[in-house]
Amino acid sequence: MNKPPSYHNPEFDHFAEDYDEALEKGIAVSGEHKEYFAQGRVKWLDRRLSCLNFTPARILDFGCGTGTGTPFLLGLEGSQHLIGVEVSEKSLTVAQRLHGSERAHFQTCAAYQPAAQIDLAFCNGVFHHIFLAERPGAVHYLFESLHPGRHFALWENNPWNPGTRYIMSRIPFDRDAITLSAPESRALLRSGGFEIVATDFLFIFPKFLSWLRPLEGVLSKLPLGAQYLILARRPAKLDAASLQGAQ
Repeated sequence: MNKPPSYHNPEFDHFAEDYDEALEKGIAVSGEHKEYFAQGRVKWLDRRLSCLNFTPARILDFGCGTGTGTPFLLGLEGSQHLIGVEVSEKSLTVAQRLHGSERAHFQTCAAYQPAAQIDLAFCNGVFHHIFLAERPGAVHYLFESLHPGRHFALWENNPWNPGTRYIMSRIPFDRDAITLSAPESRALLRSGGFEIVATDFLFIFPKFLSWLRPLEGVLSKLPLGAQYLILARRPAKLDAASLQGAQ
């Protein structure tokens, strides 16, 4: 049985009811609300998946928090069902109240047991809250959740962006987080058996420079954005090295 990951559970229980307020206070300097970023992440991911002619039916939102990403993920072409997993039970209560439906349900990481049935695993801003020693276990948890040949979309805050560091300093639950650079995240995923499909950087321009946002697609390979996406894949057929790395 896979040991479920843990990351600051009491802290996120404390912020469950006020999570959105605290987050909005932090990102206010960008001129945008959390929905702008949540929608933007999924829209960019949809673009990537379309290039691969891939439509996920079963989605796992790892570290779903209060479920902000749920309606956007369920809007992906082909999506049928979403499972949101989280260590904070109070956050799950909020997520179920706001976004629970026949197509979406939420449970603790401990309750969900990976069974290689997921088409797309999604994760936003979670790994910088996971203790360093537990990050490989979290990668393994996600690896085992995915059907072979399916994808994992890892979104993380870009520590090379000064604006990102400033915003994180304004958010109580992000101030002491240990960030990961894109190369560190790629290495972590590879060590867990994943293949790297693409790396993109997004959210370069704040709202007052929104007229420049059409350039973000052109600039997405440069490490300028406030966040980055690493799209990875569980190999359809594991070789001996991948099997060893995924242990």
